[in-house]
Amino acid sequence: MTQRAVLAYSGGLDTSVTIRWLTDRGYEVHAVAVDVGQHDDFAQVVERGERAGAASVLVVDAVDRFASDYLTKAIAANALYEGAYPMVSGLARPCIAEEIVRVARRVDADTIAHGCTGKGNDQVRFEVSFSVLAPDLEVIAPIRDANIPREKALTLADEWGIPVASVAGTYSVDENLWGRTVECGPLEDPWVAPPEDAFARTASHDARPGEPSEITVAFERGVPVALDGEAVPLSELIHALDALGGAYGFGRVDMIENRRVGIKSRELYEVPGALSIIRAHRALEDLTLERDLAHHKPSLEARWADLVYDGQWFSPLRAAIDAYVAETQTDVTGEVRLRYEPGACTVVGRRSDRSLYDLSLATYGGEDVFDQSDAKGYLRLYGLPLRVWAAKQGARS
Repeated sequence: MTQRAVLAYSGGLDTSVTIRWLTDRGYEVHAVAVDVGQHDDFAQVVERGERAGAASVLVVDAVDRFASDYLTKAIAANALYEGAYPMVSGLARPCIAEEIVRVARRVDADTIAHGCTGKGNDQVRFEVSFSVLAPDLEVIAPIRDANIPREKALTLADEWGIPVASVAGTYSVDENLWGRTVECGPLEDPWVAPPEDAFARTASHDARPGEPSEITVAFERGVPVALDGEAVPLSELIHALDALGGAYGFGRVDMIENRRVGIKSRELYEVPGALSIIRAHRALEDLTLERDLAHHKPSLEARWADLVYDGQWFSPLRAAIDAYVAETQTDVTGEVRLRYEPGACTVVGRRSDRSLYDLSLATYGGEDVFDQSDAKGYLRLYGLPLRVWAAKQGARS
């Protein structure tokens, strides 16, 4: 009896080789390429999958769902892994996993497959997600489990007539609506500066505009909804800011990252749109969140980022933190003005009808209504514990 497998198909070297590896072992392979905003030629992806031996190659448009169901939560949580990385891949994988399981149920598959290696994070994200969404389905990872290194994969692709030369270059690249990730090749030496040919979404130093540019981003309850007063669907808004920031060379992240599997890895990211939005969102929160709430939220943001990076999207803790974060966004409505200059994006203005900034309290001018006589009594009470300590025990320290 022929087994039916649904493959999370990127169209790249490893997943194309995986198709042939599976078909040679008797599987009927249905390759599913999920569009989450990558800049792929999907006609070529389909052709490559068919030539590799897939029974079918399906392209699923999940761009808007990725934006509405995943990126809105990441924006609300100001999600940056290790304080720097907006998790381009970590956010996309559970979205892709959901689509893979949907197709697997539709074609009555008994197996799900992916093309991840044993050293990366994506195997964790896919398999943990599959274990929650479809625990009854077998998961196969030929590149990892058959120990097929990149050189062997290239040899097999050539031997099997799979046209992957155009997608198997110097670097390993992953991209989607939220940004672009780059690794391998010369980047594996952490002392070597990233070569300019590693970048695709951000302009080189010589190609950046000389004059600055400004744009206003409007938010409603923590979600970006408009640019310069014009309502824009979230996916289009992200793309617009990605293009604008990228033109100024903003959004390059070069970091040594701690992978879930315990390896330190040198990673390069191009995320001008993601970093622009998170920067603007944080500025609006500065204006609208109460002090204790603003001080506590970052600790949960960091935990949220760790969970998503580590493949725990479908965990109850992530869902619980989302509920907390959603409550914090009730009044995060307003506008933020961003200025782009070569290599930089700066918040230069913010305003909100829900703002907690009160000019009559903040000003040092004649309109000041702050009663400074209140300060003396407040400070006596605030400093009372330390005064008692100093009088009774401080002399011994």
